[in-house]
Amino acid sequence: GVEIGDGFDSARRPGSAAHDEIVRESGHTHRVTNRAGGIEGGMSNGEPIRIRVAFKPISTVPRALQTIDTLTGEAATALHQRSDTTAVVPGAVVAEAMASLVVANALTDKFGGDSIAQIQAALASYIESIPEVRR
Repeated sequence: GVEIGDGFDSARRPGSAAHDEIVRESGHTHRVTNRAGGIEGGMSNGEPIRIRVAFKPISTVPRALQTIDTLTGEAATALHQRSDTTAVVPGAVVAEAMASLVVANALTDKFGGDSIAQIQAALASYIESIPEVRR
């Protein structure tokens, strides 16, 4: 799973508790809680982007599990087998790739384009339009 901001926690909140108030302090506009994790409606809201990824535990168990014999339908005990004990390393790669896809999707939702060059040009133009970033 991939969540941006409070993601899964926000899904458990009532709508009245999912708001993210906007305030202006010392000339800087920001969100009070950043529950959205920096992305709202596919666009950056200017807050730090917070992403968390998770994957299910390795399914190795220390005993054979109950199952059925598919020919007879009778109860049976499965063979005890060892699962991939090295899933953490490839799992980290998969989790990073999924997070990258989620961020890339948000980026293309905001800036569109048919190529990296078009997205980069749109991003540069957007950054230049932000008063606090202009030089």
